[in-house]
Amino acid sequence: MVNKNEVRDFLISRRGNITPAQAGIPDFGTERRVPGLRREEVALLAGVSLDYYTRLERGNIRGASEGVLGAVATALQLDDIERAHLFDLARNAPAVTARPRKVKSDQVRSSVQRVLNNLSVPAIVHNVQQDLIGANLLGRALYTMHFESDRPSMARFIFLDPRAEEFYVDWPLARRLTAAMLRLQAGRDPLNADLTSLIGELSNRSLRFRKDWGRQDVHAHRFGQKQFLHPQVGVLDLTFDAFEVQGESGLTIVTYTAEENSETADKLKLLGSWARTQESPEAQEAPAPASQIRLGEMSPFTAPSGQK
Repeated sequence: MVNKNEVRDFLISRRGNITPAQAGIPDFGTERRVPGLRREEVALLAGVSLDYYTRLERGNIRGASEGVLGAVATALQLDDIERAHLFDLARNAPAVTARPRKVKSDQVRSSVQRVLNNLSVPAIVHNVQQDLIGANLLGRALYTMHFESDRPSMARFIFLDPRAEEFYVDWPLARRLTAAMLRLQAGRDPLNADLTSLIGELSNRSLRFRKDWGRQDVHAHRFGQKQFLHPQVGVLDLTFDAFEVQGESGLTIVTYTAEENSETADKLKLLGSWARTQESPEAQEAPAPASQIRLGEMSPFTAPSGQK
């Protein structure tokens, strides 16, 4: 996934975002042929030669020192996530031909599922390509439309399912952040075959994704606010927090909470009641152990072991 074009497009896009005034460079009123900074201005700010910076921007970034990368990041006024992405691109720039590899991240271990089951708030687990591979009852209820698919996926739902435009109250923002998160992961792990396949699929099937992907933005989803229009309970104003699953490469638990005594808190109680009514009688009589259940093979509201 990381190639010379990837490096070039990222650096050019960031260079185009910085005006001379923002960089503290005098503007003498001359007409500028490019948006943002010129290459020579970035080179001057970074303290490297124009020839060297030009080679970096053309994708010849492998072997660049941390000092040089840091200076370029400072000159382009990159934030922490963008800076990390630049370092990822340099670290993963190809030196020899390498084969894509499969990354096993399609299920959660039983102990993690037990943690999910004992949470009183909606919780999901996703991998780097945003497949939903674990959830508790409330988490599946929150993402009920996603779990209708044999391959529950936030990325595919956002870009390929027409219902996403209503479910995500700020759908354009959800799209842009999703593309930015995938780009960040692609820079970190360019040989992840599943991630590469997903990006190719979305590029082929979604004009919206191609446009959002082309922005060259990167983003790490750590905490914040989300607003959903749920088909059963209406608008939900939720705070999300993301936690990496230790010992499981690329897996993240995301929890969703609401302010106490808020309208959304009451709606979450309604959501839980509704979810429990969707449980099949068979599942209530003899629930299967969570470690033996594959989400794609069960009803979205089949209760895992320990969930009542």
